[in-house]
Amino acid sequence: MSDASPVTPQKPRLLERLPGLIGALSASPFALLMLFGFVAPLLCVVWFGFMPPKTFSLLQAPTLENYQTIFNQTYFKSALWSLGLASVTVVILLVICFPLAFAMAKIFRGAASFITYAIATSLFVSENIRLFGWVIGFMKNGVVGGTLSKVLGLQIDSLLYNIPVIILGMVYVYLPFMLFPLVLGVKMVPDQVREAAFDLGASRWQVFKKIDLPLAMPGVMIGSLLVFVLSVGAISEAKILGGQKVVTIASDIESEFTYAQNWPLGSALSTMFIALTTVVVFFALSRFDLEKLLGKKPSE
Repeated sequence: MSDASPVTPQKPRLLERLPGLIGALSASPFALLMLFGFVAPLLCVVWFGFMPPKTFSLLQAPTLENYQTIFNQTYFKSALWSLGLASVTVVILLVICFPLAFAMAKIFRGAASFITYAIATSLFVSENIRLFGWVIGFMKNGVVGGTLSKVLGLQIDSLLYNIPVIILGMVYVYLPFMLFPLVLGVKMVPDQVREAAFDLGASRWQVFKKIDLPLAMPGVMIGSLLVFVLSVGAISEAKILGGQKVVTIASDIESEFTYAQNWPLGSALSTMFIALTTVVVFFALSRFDLEKLLGKKPSE
């Protein structure tokens, strides 16, 4: 007796692989952009760090001389200054921006759009030009000093070229990169949950600690990482407002590539600082599970 079960037609092999081929073709422009615009230059920098000092060729015999120079000199001070200034900037911006983000997300409503446009508009102006505005304000007999002298008769010296004014400049420049992710994070907090907590007798501090801050943590994390990564490589604030009072690692790297013409040492410094920043960022990410915070993974 013969088997009468119907035979399922087999899909042609090409049709089965078609979605994958379309996906690969669609991703190829981005892959090429990342390969030639990001990976290749990064590999060049890493390899240049192993070339002999003050050479401009990638075809020399590799050496560890540049890394020995880094460890034998005081470049670690510049790295610590960069990490310290970036950390302080992140903390200050969190304190300043969280109340403003809460107001923009929960209270201001329509006015929040105006504030967003006002802050975003400042990004159309070059960072250096905005910083020189602070120079005009804080220089001797500038806007602040001249006004105090004329109105109150107070004679003050220049307010520039110190660490607080460098931090002020970094806070001013990187404020949008903290504020906007925080606004999105605070918007993720359901109003019903807050109202239920208040109805059950929770204080404002308890609501902030137990509801607002944990539920807005994705915005806090993204804003903090953005500001840290950007400010740790900042150079203009220390040069324009600080007057080289503080030498950051970015200034050292720039000096090696320009005045010293020692590209291999600059590349070695860049490689080490990229690695250091990556370790710090991954350590921070390991402390917080972003997928869990974003609700893509259930809590254990």
